[in-house]
Amino acid sequence: QFQLVESGGDLVQPGGSLNLSCSVSGFSLDGHAIGWFRQAPGGEREVVLCLGSRDRSTYSQASVKDRFTISRDNAKNTLYLQMNNLQIGDTATYYCAAPSTGDYGLLCRPGAMDIWGKGTLVTVSS
Repeated sequence: QFQLVESGGDLVQPGGSLNLSCSVSGFSLDGHAIGWFRQAPGGEREVVLCLGSRDRSTYSQASVKDRFTISRDNAKNTLYLQMNNLQIGDTATYYCAAPSTGDYGLLCRPGAMDIWGKGTLVTVSS
């Protein structure tokens, strides 16, 4: 059974950093497309960063470029999201998600993913 479990969310001040983890079970992360998404209170779920199958592509939302980094440890079957210089607008529940087919196609978007974790809350506040 596919399972994704996020961790690492916390309350942090603006300018701070967090490293989120997503533990994967039920399939091998190696060569499998996967991504991070977020949903702010009252907002729609949006893409943050994605890794294409076999790391052939990386998709990122413009607002997080140069601040957030996505990476995977295939040996640990774990996905990471390193977030630096966090801003109040980054406050959201962060989810990792993957397509059961292994590839999300041309565009990384919530509708392309059918395996979801339950999320971890990141709150940026002074």
